[in-house]
Amino acid sequence: MTGERRTRTSSRTRILDAAAEIVAEIGAGKMTLDAVAERAGLSKGGLLYNFPSKDALLQAMIERMVEDGVNEREASRSANAHRPNVEARCIIASDLAHCASHGRDVASGMLAAISENPSLLEPVRKVAAEEWAMLQASDCPELSVIAWLAVHGLMSLDMFGISPVSPEDRERVLAALDRLLDCRALPQPQCPPPQ
Repeated sequence: MTGERRTRTSSRTRILDAAAEIVAEIGAGKMTLDAVAERAGLSKGGLLYNFPSKDALLQAMIERMVEDGVNEREASRSANAHRPNVEARCIIASDLAHCASHGRDVASGMLAAISENPSLLEPVRKVAAEEWAMLQASDCPELSVIAWLAVHGLMSLDMFGISPVSPEDRERVLAALDRLLDCRALPQPQCPPPQ
């Protein structure tokens, strides 16, 4: 039984890896189960045993991306535990690492799949709601949300391939967000003196 479970896990991983490669190359809309099975070195029956449909495979790919992000978030916790707005820092570190590791091509391919079947987004919606709740518990929820939204804006520009932000500018923006998260409260507005 253990050997069968290990083979199934290994097969599932190979299938998910193969599907991610194909999505990065040609997009989710053009991905076929036959191509994934061939790339994974399995029969189509072996693939269908693990994923009975293309939607099931796409759902598993999204779930794996979400799980990787959550694991990355928790892994960054000890490095950020002593700093203000730790939840925002962990979420942002996870989002940036996740974006770098999954690449624009996979994200764009998954976006195309989601446009065909919006229910595939359910795991993403769930984690976004969890992150929103975590941000509300930060030292300064407003600053945490601003930083989170800014990072998601950068990631969206990258994903769509329309970012005018140079790598140097990106680093400066991320450094500024890091400094912003050092604050435990929004600064008071500077009002001009009455005339």
